[in-house]
Amino acid sequence: MLTSKHIMTMDDLSADDITLILDTAESFAEVNQRRIKKLPTLRGRTIVNLFFEPSTRTRMSFEIASKRLSADGVNFTASSSATVKGETLRDTAKTLAAMSCDLVVVRHKYAGAPQMLAEVMDCSIVNGGDGVHEHPTQALLDLYTMRQALGRLEGLRVGIVGDICHSRVAGSLVPALRKVGATPVIIAPPTLMPARPDVLGAEVAYDLDEVLPSLDVAYLLRVQFERATRMPFPSNREYAMLYGMNLARMERLPSHAVVMHPGPMNRGVEISADVADSTRSLILGQVESGVAVRMAVMYLLLGGADSGAAA
Repeated sequence: MLTSKHIMTMDDLSADDITLILDTAESFAEVNQRRIKKLPTLRGRTIVNLFFEPSTRTRMSFEIASKRLSADGVNFTASSSATVKGETLRDTAKTLAAMSCDLVVVRHKYAGAPQMLAEVMDCSIVNGGDGVHEHPTQALLDLYTMRQALGRLEGLRVGIVGDICHSRVAGSLVPALRKVGATPVIIAPPTLMPARPDVLGAEVAYDLDEVLPSLDVAYLLRVQFERATRMPFPSNREYAMLYGMNLARMERLPSHAVVMHPGPMNRGVEISADVADSTRSLILGQVESGVAVRMAVMYLLLGGADSGAAA
């Protein structure tokens, strides 16, 4: 069992918890290759997907994960809910609590939304992304993908490239890598770095080409134009020239190194089409890993381990 009933930040998970989740996900990855991809593990449990922001990969993978574990899934759409009439998030949470749901996955534009839900609900809360704070299950599926591709996590050097200051992915991936003995390196222009990058606990670099030969993983972040208050660089073309992953830069990586991206991609900005579609790209593998990892998270948070093996 996990040491916490929630996964709201990476602080909720120990190194042993992370290993348990990744090992459990391996069992579910095998299930996902079967012709019949359904288990009775969470039959009778109710899981609510409470998404206040648009999402494709995260929302669908949580939905699919809950269905494959036979849970009763409820999908909340903000645009058709009472929130458009002025209902607060706290009142929405109290309403869900009164309906006796077992687990809530929440995505919200404001940091701290999962913690607020946990204050008024007795069920498990999973953070599906809160503002520019964290996205812990994305970090978990990224670790799983790296381990499957490279055979280990300890000792890896992972370069996280791009929009660090707006990225909740980086907010979870940096501490997750440190917990498993890997070295995170954040690489970006100064305008896309936080004011104090040193406090993140990662190595800091501003020249991508200088760092590439030392990396095991090049992890490209989407430039989040919608969160920026102004254009953080002169043009997309200049950003691509200095920080975009293209074939020439991919050749500067060690021969075993892989390329990752959490999606959605701005092709031609942070990553070129030929790199995104290359054999060294794990981007679709990350999507596939997301279902297995989120199945493992639900299974472990809801006590599935008490009822026997995952598969």
